[in-house]
Amino acid sequence: MLVTGDLIQDDTPEAYGRFRDLMLPLNLRMHCVPGNHDVRDLMREVCVRPPFSYCAYEEIRDWLLVGVDSCVRDDAGGRVSTEELDRLADIVVRSPAKHVLVFLHHPPVPMGSKWLDTVGLRNGKEFVERLRTLNRVRAAVFGHVHQELDEEHDGMRIIATPSTCRQFKPRADEFAVDDKPPAYRRLTLRDDGSIDTETIWVDT
Repeated sequence: MLVTGDLIQDDTPEAYGRFRDLMLPLNLRMHCVPGNHDVRDLMREVCVRPPFSYCAYEEIRDWLLVGVDSCVRDDAGGRVSTEELDRLADIVVRSPAKHVLVFLHHPPVPMGSKWLDTVGLRNGKEFVERLRTLNRVRAAVFGHVHQELDEEHDGMRIIATPSTCRQFKPRADEFAVDDKPPAYRRLTLRDDGSIDTETIWVDT
């Protein structure tokens, strides 16, 4: 499971403990990255202990999955630091995997929503260009936007998953909540580097 940030919102250790207790019965490996509502120090205490991991990477067959920290303290928008870009590049270069999937919290491309695009990835163009130069990155998957997106940029898939809570109305000039239910996205990574994906809307 890839958890793309905003695990909690009340800034307490108990909230992260609750998240852990809810996720453990799934009996899955949980790769987590922080969102703008997360508190890194509190999140790390929970997410560095198996089966959870924090901004980690894993090789599965021909695929490398890498979690990237895109958060900036006291800012709803994001930025991938130079150090984080270099860490990502080093992991990819050292891996024998043929295909790479990167996951983070903030959208690296505009969403076409006036208010939402003010809190995206502030160095999104630089980030996408860095992914492109690594050659093997097939997709970047993110959260934050509370809606679907599946586009191709420079030969890479840019994929957003809706929220497991409320959704935001697409292409809205001002903040607006959509009436769609909670959801998650299923990804099937193929040996040839292609990806099959579907959004699962949860019946509430």
